[in-house]
Amino acid sequence: MPNNETWLSKVEALAPKERETLLGTSLSRRFARLPLWLSHPANISGFYGLLVALALLLPYAFGDENNEVWSLQWLYHASLLMVACALSGFLSLLMIALSKRHPVAPPRQILYPMPFLGLALLTIDRIGMMSVPSPLVWALLLLPGPVYVHLSWAPRWRLLCMIEDGKDPFVGMEVLADENIEAEEMVGGDTEMLEVVDAFESE
Repeated sequence: MPNNETWLSKVEALAPKERETLLGTSLSRRFARLPLWLSHPANISGFYGLLVALALLLPYAFGDENNEVWSLQWLYHASLLMVACALSGFLSLLMIALSKRHPVAPPRQILYPMPFLGLALLTIDRIGMMSVPSPLVWALLLLPGPVYVHLSWAPRWRLLCMIEDGKDPFVGMEVLADENIEAEEMVGGDTEMLEVVDAFESE
């Protein structure tokens, strides 16, 4: 770790897009506050599977005429969901470890509505209003969490681990060009413009 440059100054020196990608949104910032063992990509992805499983309680309990064994069916599918999501988190971390890719912003406008759409289609299918293909329903329910982990959180978790180990995670990231050009170089000998600049700086 460099002695003459703090991590905060290195983050501020990054281009705005890279800085935002590294720090993440409010969701990633919350995960970043957790201990590294708890915020492991497999745990985060498995937690998403648990949330989806909890959302399926009502459709499973009341959506089928023969719902005497709905709890067993729900428990079986919930277990599959959490295991599948956790395994996808492990796979994402392995791929990130090999590719050394930095985090990228996931397509939120596409990912965020998908679980709600999948839940609505599953409810429609289970109450018998219309038949909906199961692969479509499960793809809408499952994909958003693992995609977020793969694109955003797994690379960010790797960077956090590098910081924890005292390594520099910013190697290869674009550094923001120095835009703090002296006012004298910008305006030349225009004294009135220099006075305006000084007034703004004093404010």
